Amino acid sequence: MPNDFNLKIIEEFRARGGRVGGPFEGGRLLLLTTTGARTGARHTTPVGYLPDGDGRTLVIASAGGSPRHPDWFHNVVANPRVTVEDGVFTYEADAVVLEGPERDRVFARAVEFEPGWGEYQAGTTRVIPVVALEAVAGGPPLAGSLGETLRRTHDAFRRELELIRGEVAATGPRIGAQLRVNCLTLCQGLRNHHAGEDGALFPLVRDRHPESASALARLDQEHRRLAALLAELQAVVSGEHADRERTSSEVDRLAEELKAHLAYEEEQLLPVLDAVTA
Repeated sequence: MPNDFNLKIIEEFRARGGRVGGPFEGGRLLLLTTTGARTGARHTTPVGYLPDGDGRTLVIASAGGSPRHPDWFHNVVANPRVTVEDGVFTYEADAVVLEGPERDRVFARAVEFEPGWGEYQAGTTRVIPVVALEAVAGGPPLAGSLGETLRRTHDAFRRELELIRGEVAATGPRIGAQLRVNCLTLCQGLRNHHAGEDGALFPLVRDRHPESASALARLDQEHRRLAALLAELQAVVSGEHADRERTSSEVDRLAEELKAHLAYEEEQLLPVLDAVTA
């Protein structure tokens, strides 16, 4: 059973589509459900995460620098198949404990991005584990209608974009490795989302609601424009010596156009989609 503190975070996370207050406010958070190493019972724990691209998400078993690994880490060692909730979808994943040079490289990347991880490591004699969550199967959306799923998806992109804007503003003159990964993961996530809309959602709406044709045509054009902006951002951050000022400019350009696009899409499509069960 989660303790009272975690239980409140879990309830708020699920009720607000991934948004929480308190110590996790303004951070990246997911719900990790593991199978108990000794009991076989299912346990859900809120954990912070780092994007890693290519369907992987990283979680660090810091336990606040405690001398002991957190319980969830013992569970994933014994039973690597886990369930992840990201605020929009729930999906199955395999938990892979990174070892050797890969663990050290990824942990150094995390410390460069957030020095607190290094402080935790310095305060304990154990090697703090890094676990990669590799998605293996999709799951149902956490909302009851296509409209609510779209809202949650859009809100997740808005949150991530604002996080990245803040991270870029706070970084040095050069973009570090983890911030580069954050940007590239956002780019890929938006591409995947738009591809899904182009291939499935928009044709569904076009077929059932012909009166939406002009709005869908505009959304198609905006997808192409956003694809160009994503390509420009990716090119900037992929450089060996990515520059903060150029990155900030590209992120701001993307943010302004994406916010307008999401608002228009919601205005046009939510009344239609709210009537459709996800």
